[in-house]
Amino acid sequence: QVQLVESGGGLVQAGGSLRLSCATSGRVFAVGTISWYRQPPGKQRELVGTITTTGTINYARSAKGRFTISRDNSENTAYLQMNNLKPEDTANYICSAPLRESDIYDTYRLAWGSGTQVTVSS
Repeated sequence: QVQLVESGGGLVQAGGSLRLSCATSGRVFAVGTISWYRQPPGKQRELVGTITTTGTINYARSAKGRFTISRDNSENTAYLQMNNLKPEDTANYICSAPLRESDIYDTYRLAWGSGTQVTVSS
């Protein structure tokens, strides 16, 4: 089954920036609304934001003003640009999206990535 693969995480100082990517691991025929989540150490997963197939974006309050979500439908890839990072942004960042894997059936399966770790030092 095709999955989602995140990349771009790492260790950054407070005030720095990172750009995360979310791509499919194989061929798909369509990708629905893409959601970015994050899970801080020892805490529950929380929504960062979503982007629809037509580019409509919604952000969680914690992401507004510092984070930007975008997507490239031709590459089936989404991005999360994070600026002015703070230590409280430290988390495993995960993407999720419904994927259409058949060119015959118009059915979608919700896929998840395993995440990419972002660590922000003070």
